[in-house]
Amino acid sequence: MIKARITVTLKNGVLDPQGKAIEGALGALGFEGVGHVRQGKVFDVELEGSDTAKAEADLKAMCDKLLANTVIENYSIAIA
Repeated sequence: MIKARITVTLKNGVLDPQGKAIEGALGALGFEGVGHVRQGKVFDVELEGSDTAKAEADLKAMCDKLLANTVIENYSIAIA
């Protein structure tokens, strides 16, 4: 069994209204000095088998086809 974590974040320069809302809410809750909040998403995936090269290729394909909008998002894959 291969376990992986995929982290998807917006590319630099892409507006992040949810991040801005979180930044404002943190300030309203009294957390001072918080700035430039960017939000993202994390996927924990388990794949059958032990071939990490195949798993990495499959995970990349999953990101390119479904998990990330590669026009506006970056992703990273960490295999455990």
